[in-house]
Amino acid sequence: MLEIKNISKTFNVDTVSEVKSLSDVSCTIEAESFVVLVGTNGSGKSTLLNAIAGNFFPDHGKIVLDGIDLTKMPEHKRAKFIGRVFQNPFSGTAPDMTIAENLALATKRGQARSLGWALPPTVAGECRERVRRLSMELEDRLGSPIGKLSGGQRQALTLLMASWIKPKLLLLDEHTAALDPKTADKVIRMTEEVVSKDRLTTLMVTHSMQQAVNMGTRILMMHKGRIVYDIKGQEKKRLKVADLLFLFDEIRKKEQIDPAAAEMINQLYV
Repeated sequence: MLEIKNISKTFNVDTVSEVKSLSDVSCTIEAESFVVLVGTNGSGKSTLLNAIAGNFFPDHGKIVLDGIDLTKMPEHKRAKFIGRVFQNPFSGTAPDMTIAENLALATKRGQARSLGWALPPTVAGECRERVRRLSMELEDRLGSPIGKLSGGQRQALTLLMASWIKPKLLLLDEHTAALDPKTADKVIRMTEEVVSKDRLTTLMVTHSMQQAVNMGTRILMMHKGRIVYDIKGQEKKRLKVADLLFLFDEIRKKEQIDPAAAEMINQLYV
């Protein structure tokens, strides 16, 4: 279970570029749930993921994962508990290393460093089998540099690496945004299979309303560094793209009226 307690973050404090990116954000994500995070550009979606991953420490609040306080834990130490797939297919892997070498790193995530074979024969066989399941004809190319693969192939392998040692939390940061529609659909199917098979607690950021409606068990919508809608249960199951677009339109309308009236409207959704 992930507990986010009153997280706030302001960048460039006391300068003309000051930006309050997160404002007293709180939510609990139950174990094995799949939560989709949506919102307009600048709403705080990726900033929240970065706070959880440890890219920076929050100004206030706490982040607790399965009883482990991550709030002031360095990013490299959180990697033991958190798997992440980025928007850029060229992030999250070592481009000059082979597919097999990248997978070898994934198999040792969170383990103490020691001398030994990077990829023992037994692990090599498992790597080949898991890569074969991707259905991208990469099982015979384990010796190829990962940087020479297509974006879709690389993103599929990154997903495999992020979930190789079942993480306590999987973060997906618009991981299909840079892919063509056909490849994006394939990676989405892989994502659903991996999350379902390993019952991973997952938080996914997306700009795709179709993905938000079709995937996961819950939707959190952010605006100006706050969670403004929390949609789950039967409401989530009945949700359509038009419903999400309506909520975005409601936010836009509230931006155009005076603050007092906007606060009254906000109370209707508490």
